[in-house]
Amino acid sequence: MHTKRVNLNADLGEGYGPWRMGDDAAMLDIVSSANIACGGHAGDPYVMRRTVRLAHERGVSIGAHPSYPDMQGFGRRAMALSTAELESQIAFQIGALAGIAALEAERVTHVKPHGALNNLACIDRGVADTICRAMRAIDDSLILLAPAASQLVLAGRAAGLAVVEEIFADRAYLPDGQLVPRSRPDAMIHGPSACLAHVLAMLEAGALIAVDGTRIATPIGSICVHGDNPEAVGVAHHLRTELTLAGHDVLPLTEIASGG
Repeated sequence: MHTKRVNLNADLGEGYGPWRMGDDAAMLDIVSSANIACGGHAGDPYVMRRTVRLAHERGVSIGAHPSYPDMQGFGRRAMALSTAELESQIAFQIGALAGIAALEAERVTHVKPHGALNNLACIDRGVADTICRAMRAIDDSLILLAPAASQLVLAGRAAGLAVVEEIFADRAYLPDGQLVPRSRPDAMIHGPSACLAHVLAMLEAGALIAVDGTRIATPIGSICVHGDNPEAVGVAHHLRTELTLAGHDVLPLTEIASGG
């Protein structure tokens, strides 16, 4: 059987204080990389530290998940920030997680923007360049985890960053490669079997596959399962099991990016 290499990631640490979203411990038993909220849309120092500790114990690679500073809107509302403001927010949030990770003898190895910021960076090269510029200023060895076939991928490559393209197991695509807006009833892919079929079709085609059948050719290095989805643990477990049976090695993002 030909073995293929892929990463399975989830957005985690998205609680705040006593309030928790999703089952981070269960997800970290399954995924190979974690994108940890760092105070913009969710997360606080203790939630961040707990999530880093759980990831460290399981050998899961750690990434920062910066966003617009909008906890009330969970980072899903675009904000009109200047370039300097956005650059500062990205640096602030990555730096916060890096400091927390150091307390657990861990380090941040990748960055994946969240929500509205990620969506805008997919189509707005200026925003994408700002994110990459902030990453390089902090640590030019940081890996950029970016939506496949996006402006963010191009910006990361132009900045000289290691880039890994991701697809979403639980989100549908428009013909232009963007995600179907969450306001639409067909935005989400529901259930482990449907998510697996969605992922396997794209891996086999080497392309994003839109709701109308349009295909956009792209490398695929990582698969995301959103941790805030009530079905997340079941979907992630089914994906990992079936991808392994299909001959895929599920690896941390650091190994995918290095090719090692």
